Amino acid sequence: MATPEKLDSLDPAAVQGAVSATYAEGAQAVQAELCCPVDYDPTFLEVLPEEILQRDYGCGDPSRHLRPGETVLDLGSGGGKICYIASQVVGREGRVIGVDMTAEMLDLARRHQAEVAARIGWDNVVFHRGHIEDLALDLDRLGAWLGENPVTDADGIGPLEAERERLRREEPLVADDSVDVVVSNCVLNLVAPERKRQLFEEVFRVLKPGGRAVISDIVADAEVPMELQQDPELWAGCISGALQETAFVRAFEDVGFHGVQILERQAEAWRSVGDIDFRSLTVVAYKSTKGGCAERGQSVIYRGPFHEITAEDGHSYRRGVRTEVCSRTFQWFGREPYAGSFTRLDADGNDVDADLVQAEASSGSCPLPATNGSSNGCC
Repeated sequence: MATPEKLDSLDPAAVQGAVSATYAEGAQAVQAELCCPVDYDPTFLEVLPEEILQRDYGCGDPSRHLRPGETVLDLGSGGGKICYIASQVVGREGRVIGVDMTAEMLDLARRHQAEVAARIGWDNVVFHRGHIEDLALDLDRLGAWLGENPVTDADGIGPLEAERERLRREEPLVADDSVDVVVSNCVLNLVAPERKRQLFEEVFRVLKPGGRAVISDIVADAEVPMELQQDPELWAGCISGALQETAFVRAFEDVGFHGVQILERQAEAWRSVGDIDFRSLTVVAYKSTKGGCAERGQSVIYRGPFHEITAEDGHSYRRGVRTEVCSRTFQWFGREPYAGSFTRLDADGNDVDADLVQAEASSGSCPLPATNGSSNGCC
């Protein structure tokens, strides 16, 4: 089917059609225009078939921010490259879930699964078909149901919708609070504008309390105008759906993430269209732990280097000044990305992290800074 020269609508079906057609072709043959050069750790690439290496379309490497034993969800997993790298990083005790909407890409990833697992030494990867903005709906299960219950007229629409909701409710593709890390490599921009917020909400939903999202994507230095958004080729090329850089970072905050940090920002624009520059950005964002905010006489002292910062709780913290905080904030500041930026004192004034600080000093390591939108150095 020929791709239209212009999208008359930016509704999800129109955008999905433009994107799916191009990436289905990309699973069969290399589409160089979809690539943004990325340097991966070559030791993790040795087990991957050439076909997967050639047909990888990304703009960053979120896998370098994973840890052993974690459960990882890769949004828009494509041919499986990041999933198979993640499998090696998280190890035998970890787990990797790949979700993609394009059947041809899933076929590419799945047909090499046994071969790659044998080379790695374990098989801890599973691939599912689904939309990354609707991680509750398993499209493979829905397809199987449709095979047994084909919709041939209007009377079949009701049962189909009922089965969609039953699957989301009773057999979700990815359950609430179930993964340690959500990663994505140049895929969030492929989601239709009206579903962008839902996408970020889904990432937040599936993460465990205390979990994190590590997302690499293409962003723009200005809002993408409508004429570019209506170009189907630019949709598949990661241009039409790119968020403006500030809006991309704010999208995480808007759905409840905290501790948002820019890990990597491409210095030179990957591509310029008109007067707009597009580049790769990798961001990490954290999901809060559950629990209320009780007053227990706990306090913190911001250690610097800035004179004053404002954190996600809306409070300001001046360097060297003891500030009372609730129990939830007290817990936050003992975990990444804040750990080391604050001295935490219990109700009796005891430094609860004294042993940790001493260990860091002995090892010569540098604690992470507090996130305030401009901090990129150590205390």
